[in-house]
Amino acid sequence: MNRIIVIGSPGAGKSTFARKLKKKTGLPLYYLDMIFHRPDKTTVTQEEFDQKLQAILQTDNWIIDGNYQRTLSLRFEACTDVFFLDFPLDLCLEGAAARIGTVRDDMPWVEQEFDPEFRQYILDFPKDQLPQIYEFIERYRGSRQITIFHSREEMAKWLDCQNSPTLFYYR
Repeated sequence: MNRIIVIGSPGAGKSTFARKLKKKTGLPLYYLDMIFHRPDKTTVTQEEFDQKLQAILQTDNWIIDGNYQRTLSLRFEACTDVFFLDFPLDLCLEGAAARIGTVRDDMPWVEQEFDPEFRQYILDFPKDQLPQIYEFIERYRGSRQITIFHSREEMAKWLDCQNSPTLFYYR
């Protein structure tokens, strides 16, 4: 377990899980949102984002938090382990709403409102992104350690009992 991706809908708790995983493993943690977004709410170019991501992928040890579907194949190809937070839509919406006004390590600004476009992105996640994520999971099953959590309780249980690199597969 040395090259890990953490994926799932916004609001699922990817960043929180990734931070806890970093604490357990000591691996460096990279937030794709911090690579893509600038503090002034602008974004880097696709080329700059890809260069930064490639530099991370070429190292031996990392945790990468974020979906960024366009680059998912690169990360699946490079990783050893996948943690997929496949949580119910209402839980993701609640999670995203709960972090409004909170300073976060994974975002270069404090969200002041639940942006309607971002809310719609979360609502569309099950139909727009979930099928492709499961295609990747099927393609890489057997060659990557893949752990799917369907609840925060499963995730917490895994973290609580995880004292070795042996992973459990929740499905």
